[in-house]
Parts: sequence; structure tokens; C-alpha cells
Amino acid sequence: MSPITYLAGRFGTLGVVLSALSLTVADASAQAWWDSVKNGIPEPSIATSLPYNGDPNGVRKRLADRGVVFGLEYTNDVLANVRGGLKTGTIDQGKLQGILTVDMDKLAGWQGLSLFANFFQIHDTGRIRRDYVGGLNTIAAIEAVPSTRLSELWAEQSLFGGLASVRFGQLAADSEFFFSELSTMFLQSDWPTIAAVNLPSGGPAYPLSTPGVRVKFEPIKDRVALLFAVFNGDPAGPGEGDEQLRNRYGLNFRVRDPALLIGEAQLQRNTGKDDTGLATVLKLGGWGHLGQFNDQRFDFQGLLLADPSSSGIPARHRGNVGVYGIIDQQLYRPRGGDAQSGISVYSRASLSPSDRNLVNAYIDGGIVFSGMIPQRPNDKFGAGFIYARFSDSVRAFDRDTVAFTGVPGVIRDYEANLELTYTAQIVPGWWLQPNLQFIWHPSGDRSLDATVVGARSLWRY
Repeated sequence: MSPITYLAGRFGTLGVVLSALSLTVADASAQAWWDSVKNGIPEPSIATSLPYNGDPNGVRKRLADRGVVFGLEYTNDVLANVRGGLKTGTIDQGKLQGILTVDMDKLAGWQGLSLFANFFQIHDTGRIRRDYVGGLNTIAAIEAVPSTRLSELWAEQSLFGGLASVRFGQLAADSEFFFSELSTMFLQSDWPTIAAVNLPSGGPAYPLSTPGVRVKFEPIKDRVALLFAVFNGDPAGPGEGDEQLRNRYGLNFRVRDPALLIGEAQLQRNTGKDDTGLATVLKLGGWGHLGQFNDQRFDFQGLLLADPSSSGIPARHRGNVGVYGIIDQQLYRPRGGDAQSGISVYSRASLSPSDRNLVNAYIDGGIVFSGMIPQRPNDKFGAGFIYARFSDSVRAFDRDTVAFTGVPGVIRDYEANLELTYTAQIVPGWWLQPNLQFIWHPSGDRSLDATVVGARSLWRY
């Protein structure tokens, strides 16, 4: 039984509608910052503000002429939890990302083959979500255990004149799946909470990746795409403690864990640079994991886990699934503007079974205003939200615990975030982004409501 078929049965009409749509619609993957390159320099880049474009000896241009491109991007966040949460305080965190792409056609005459690798150097003085707010939803997407780690390392072969491709190696699912390009301006834009907390080790998403194979088919180039991937199902492997410490350097290369399968159908229109209509991107997908998952309320004997007579060993379920849908919709497109200009809205929504998952329903979304100030055509501002609902089984477990102990406790209900932000381009390749976030019910606890303020700086070379 496929994940989508399973959920159609579990969630009734909504599941049936998602199942039907997933078979009838099919957007090219999000464009990475290194995909647009001129003379070996990503556009935009602070290199263009430096003498000789930051390449006085022409090394980057000569390498690019032979198909080799490299780049660096540094992101820094200074964020303060000023109210609520676990404690108040300020953190400074940073992520340096290095990328290398190789076009083997230019380098060695191997048509359609490309290579890619990237690494992260992550550092901080504390983690705002984990150490200060105490929630589940992302507050700043670069938050991670300090380390220098390999991220992705893969080869991709284009087939049938570019209508299909196969990518294999160490992959991250969040680079192509369950992704809204409009959301990327927000600090909280990340692999969705429902996947991060329900999948082993959070799934193959920043800062973890894992061996896998991805197949992509575009029956209508730049309009319709179908993607399917198989990943090793646990990027860190089983064990106690933080999964990022269990795979601290990105070098575990595990291949024997139960698999994670994910598929996505994508449709886009009016996204070309010469199009004039309002841009639309629709995506529908589903994932299935072949491992075993703990029941959130009952033990293996059928007793309530909160019951003092329980074994404390959860019942086990074979497999886990989820379905999701994404929409990016442009509401206003200025004359001569591209698909990311003007006013646009986006949303991602997802469902998973309640009995084996911490979070069973998730939705995020927002509105983005881009290039709306004539004197600041490259600036953006917007508002984004996240809502993650704790599953019925988790809520029932909390009520059971209160009933058996007689001690009032937290009945986890939801966690919600609101982010207000403005991105100002200082020079091409350098952005400054003041930020304000409100977090309600961190980890389902209304007593922890928090407010976070701060700013992000990003430099690209």
C-alpha cells in the first residue's frame, strides 16, 4: 500500500483529494544561489564590488570556462529571546557554506554529467530554539551543532535531452522536496517540523544528509516535473543523544537502515523571465518510511504508557507515512518583473498518522513583498507563520499522565510562530535582515510564550 493510499483511508475525503491530485498534476526544483554564474562568479556576489571582481588573476573565470565553479556564502544571526521561553538571552550563530560544481561536459567531454559537493562550518554561542525558547518549530534555520561537516556529495546524469535526470550519492531531501522557494527569505524557512520531529534523526535535511538516489522526469520542460527518491532512512543511525553528534562530520555514509521513499509532482506556469501573467507553483507529494515507530500512547501489551503498571515499552508500528501540498502564488506582478517580484503568498500543509507521530498536522505560509520600493528594487519584506499540531495520541498520553499521577501538567496542543522581517541589499551579494518573531506554546506549553528579536547578515562570494 502506498503512503498516499494509506492516508486516503486514514483521513477520508481530504486524503482522497490529495491522492487524486497527486496523479494528475506535476515545477522545476528551486534554483540554488550557485545556479546563476557569470565568469565563475555567482550572481549576485560581493565579488562584483571588489577590484577585478575579486578575481585579480582570473582563476575563477578560467576554471568556469572548464566547467568548474566554486563559491562561498556566510550567514550570521544575532538573536535575543527577550521574553518567555526557557530563559532570556542573546546568541550569535554563523554558517559558512562552500560549494563546488563540475560540468563534466566542459571538463572532460562527458555529456550531461555534473558533480556537486558542499560543506558547512557551523559555530554559535548558543542555540536560540533549543537553549532559550525550548520549542520545536524553526526560529533560525542555520541553527545546528557546531561542527565542520560534509553535506551533499553527488553526481547527476542528464538523460533524453534534458527531459530526465538521475542523481546519486549523499543527498539532502530538503534541497528539492517539500520546499517553497518564496519562503526562503524567512529565518524560519526550513525542513517542516512535521518531518523533522517524526522521521528518524530528523530525516535527510540540514545539517544532515545521507546516501540516496533521486530520479526526475520533466514531460513538459520547465512546466511539469515528477520526482522520486530513495534515501537511507536514518542519516545519523540509531542511538542515544543528539543525532547531529552521532554523525558530527557528515561522514557516516549509512546504507543499511530502513529506507525513506519520497515522491513529488510539480506544476508551474508563468515562471519564465519573459512571462507576464501571475506565476503559480503547485506541488503535491508523499513520503513513506519502512522502519518501525513507537506508539505515542500504548505499550506493547496494549496498556496505557502512563499507567504505573505499564511495561513502559511502547507498541511498535511498521512504517510511517505523510502527504503534503505546497502552493506559491503571485498576486501582483509589476511590469517587467519576474516570478519572484511584486506580491506573492505561499503555503505548505502536511498530515501524518496520529498513533506513531509527535506531530500529525502542520501548516505554514506567508506573504512576500519584493521590489515594491522603487529606490530599493532588490529589497523584500514579509510575514510568515508556522503551526504544528501535536497528535491526538500525544494529547491523550498527557491527559493519561495527569489522571494517573493526579498532578496537573501540560497538555501539549500546538506550537505556532509568527515572523516579521525585512531584507535589505547593501551591495550585490550582501544583505542585512532585521527580524521579529513571536512563538506561542513552545513544545505545546502555553507558559513558555516567547518573543525573539535580532538580525541576520548574509555575504555571498
